[in-house]
Amino acid sequence: MEPRELQCLLGALYGIEVAADVRDFLVTDRRALAPWQADGTGRDAPEELLIEEGGQELGVALYLDAALLQRLSTLEPRDLLCGRNLADYCTAIEGISHFNYVAWNAARECQVTLLELEMQAEVDKYASARLLLSRLDSAGSAAQLLPRLFAGAAFDPALAPATLRRYEDAWGLAARYCLSLQSRYPAGAPAGAMLRELRQFFRAPRPAKVSHIHAVVLAS
Repeated sequence: MEPRELQCLLGALYGIEVAADVRDFLVTDRRALAPWQADGTGRDAPEELLIEEGGQELGVALYLDAALLQRLSTLEPRDLLCGRNLADYCTAIEGISHFNYVAWNAARECQVTLLELEMQAEVDKYASARLLLSRLDSAGSAAQLLPRLFAGAAFDPALAPATLRRYEDAWGLAARYCLSLQSRYPAGAPAGAMLRELRQFFRAPRPAKVSHIHAVVLAS
C-alpha cells in the first residue's frame, strides 16, 4: 500500500478529512532529513515524524524508509496481512497516524501531547489491521491480532528515561484499550457501536482518552 492509501484508510475509518496530502510531506531518503536534525538529534529508524514550529506555522516532514515502502508494495497488506508483513504495515501506519493526528488537530488549532500521539498510533494499528483482516475474511488471524501487536513489546534501552517512560505508558494504555475493544466487540470489522466509540476516542483530548480507557477497563 502507498502512503496516500494508508492515509485514506485511516481517514475513512475515523470519518475525518485531512486536507494535507501526506505525499507532499513524505521523505524516503534519510539524508534529506539533515536540515531537520542539525543539532544531531534524530533516530535511526524506518519511520519518523519531524515537526518544526516557527511563529504561526508548523513545519512537518514524515520519513518512511524507501525499502519499507517497497516491501509493502511487494507484499500488499490488502491482499494478505500476516507475520511476513505485519511489522512493516504497523511501522508505516504509525507514521501515517502521527501525520494525520498532528495535521487534523493543527487544522483545529488544537495542541497534542507526545503521549496521545503514541497512544493513538497504537490504537490505529489495531483498528486498521482488524479492518483489513475482516475484508480478507481472516477471522482466525483477527483473533491473533492482539497478541501479535502487544505481546512482548521491546523498547530501545538507549532512549532517554522520559522518552522510554512515555512509550511504555502509551503502549500500556493502548494495549488495555484494545483488549477491551476485542472483548466487547470480538468479531468483524469496526462497525456500529465499536466504530462510533473509535471515532469518539480519536476526537477526544488526552485527558478524556485516558479517562475513557480507565472506565472501560474497570467495567469489563
